[in-house]
Amino acid sequence: MTLTPRFHHTALALVASLALSGCAMTGGDTALVDGTAALDIPDVARGDISRETMVDVTRTLSSDEFEGRMPGTVGEEKTVALLSERFAQAGLQPGNNGSWVQKVPLVEITGKDFAPLTVTGKGETMAFEFGDEWVGVTYREDARTALTDSELVFVGYGVNAPERDWNDYEGIDMRGKTAVILVNDPDYASEDLTGPFNGKAMTFYGRWTYKYEEAARQGAAGAIIIHDTAPASYGWNVVESSWSGPQAYAQRGPNAPPLTKVNGWVQKDVAAQILDAAGYDLSELSARARSRGFEAVPLGLKASTSFANDIRSFQSQNVIGVLPGSERPDEYVIHTAHWDHLGRCKPAPDGDDICNGAIDNATGTAALVALAEAHAKAGAPPRSLVFLAVTAEESGLLGAHYYAENPVFPLAQTVGGINMDAFQVAGPARDVTVVGPGKSQLDAYLEAALVSDGRIATPNPKPEAGYYYRSDHFAFAKRGVPMLYIDGGEDLIDGGRAAGAAVAADYTENRYHGPKDEFDESWDWSGVMGDLQLYYRIGRALAASESWPNWNPGDEFRGIRDADCAASAVGC
Repeated sequence: MTLTPRFHHTALALVASLALSGCAMTGGDTALVDGTAALDIPDVARGDISRETMVDVTRTLSSDEFEGRMPGTVGEEKTVALLSERFAQAGLQPGNNGSWVQKVPLVEITGKDFAPLTVTGKGETMAFEFGDEWVGVTYREDARTALTDSELVFVGYGVNAPERDWNDYEGIDMRGKTAVILVNDPDYASEDLTGPFNGKAMTFYGRWTYKYEEAARQGAAGAIIIHDTAPASYGWNVVESSWSGPQAYAQRGPNAPPLTKVNGWVQKDVAAQILDAAGYDLSELSARARSRGFEAVPLGLKASTSFANDIRSFQSQNVIGVLPGSERPDEYVIHTAHWDHLGRCKPAPDGDDICNGAIDNATGTAALVALAEAHAKAGAPPRSLVFLAVTAEESGLLGAHYYAENPVFPLAQTVGGINMDAFQVAGPARDVTVVGPGKSQLDAYLEAALVSDGRIATPNPKPEAGYYYRSDHFAFAKRGVPMLYIDGGEDLIDGGRAAGAAVAADYTENRYHGPKDEFDESWDWSGVMGDLQLYYRIGRALAASESWPNWNPGDEFRGIRDADCAASAVGC
């Protein structure tokens, strides 16, 4: 997740970048993608990107004054005001019909007075305390939530995927019952990317959002995921901080999908105790669940818990600025980053209870401002550039999904985009990490920028974490808009890959989604500024190009984009 300095253009950089997605370069201005269509990829000069802006905006947004930037709080008011002011100073125009903001209707539900999660049956009574052993929330707007004597059913990975001939719910009636679910998807432990669920690369079926949605579709009263650090890609501290305190959700319409009463997580050793009481071994059942034809296992136990809910309906805000195009202003290139974080959360040992979100994602939000300034200084490109700071990413990409469902600029006229989420600040690296390589023709624009900057690219080293489905670009991708998601590199100049892995592990274990993700005046910004040059070149090339890049043939989003374009008289 760290970044790289300037290198001279080398054959190694070219070969590595071409190998990333199987594209071949032809000259300086075009690329052959999949050997079929030529793309117009203009050369782009370096941008005049302000380090001072990056530092100043990151420092301000992550200060205690902004209280962790929780949607619907004073922290949001200050964030929206700051971004509107800085976008205007950068030279942008208000992006929503004369307004800097798009209203996003949300509901905030804050659970309190949690009873233990009690499990009874087979002569056993076990009680697990909220926070240390389990966490849970409700998506329903009820003043009080009660799960009473709900039968527990182990449903493996909780996947129903007819196109993959896989249904963990086959033959079981889940109405009124509680699903006990493994995290990730069935072949996450594979050594490569082959298997019914893309091997070790997580699919959407591995995400907690899918698991809760599918349990609700099956009629379940509750859904409890078994936390395991390796397949989850984060520790229990992240679960506890993210799933306690106020939770924001999109307001539901009259024909909204069904909901469970309770969605939650349990520690792995808690799940082992529950299964042992039922007469089963967690490891043995987990192994069985990895095979096609797995059948759900009723545990002969019942779960109960209850808690009260404070409910508040409010409007949060996406912040939108636009640099109108000089020739084709109705064609759009989008840059996204989420401005929100967790607000006040579980205190650190020193009593600090503000989750400042300096890395995640004050840095990405600051990057929107810095890139907007640089593009405005360079003058308007032919296409319009959109800078979108979205709300409620931490609550499930809510602001991004709302925009994608209610786009200010039509999606069929949106050429593609770049998402920025959590820059690392540990100094320069030899590479840049690409999350979800090989998915779209945007890879060719990335490759051209890498060559221009003399850099190399590395595919995401942890495809099992499912990062492509965990940030705001996914809201656009699932509606057909090609999107790039790039992290800093792992191969640090100072210390190599071992040092890069140590930096990433330290952040995940000690700062991510916790009170110690704070601004530090000693950060090394050289790598950040290098990545911003890469983002600048990609965005500028897309905005100057006449091509409409698409998803690669066979990609899960290609059909959506093709249908959207076929229905549009303007744009792609």
